[in-house]
Amino acid sequence: MSRVYWDPTGAEFGIPTYPYRMAPSGLATRRQLAALGLRPGGQDVQAQVLWRRGKRVAYLYNVDQAKPKRVPSVAQLAALERAMKARRTCPRCLRDLGYCLRKRWPACLDCQTPDEKAAA
Repeated sequence: MSRVYWDPTGAEFGIPTYPYRMAPSGLATRRQLAALGLRPGGQDVQAQVLWRRGKRVAYLYNVDQAKPKRVPSVAQLAALERAMKARRTCPRCLRDLGYCLRKRWPACLDCQTPDEKAAA
């Protein structure tokens, strides 16, 4: 069953295709590249891995052509921190909750009215 997606030439699927856990070395997914401190760097998809009867796909990139991840600037990190703080702050009591409020919640649980709690 796992050999169904064995198409290293790309004749059937358009790009080289491999079953789960059978991709050749030198190719990696975005997450695998990120774990190595790399990013695809503008390269096209080199191959793909298919599994779960073709319902799941992971695109593969050449590790040799990958570029180092960009380092965010101090201003970008500060902006991200402000955005996360805004998501953690209750709009009614202005308290930092330590966790992000769900978008469907109008306020923290302490500030919500019984009607709002029932609707959530």
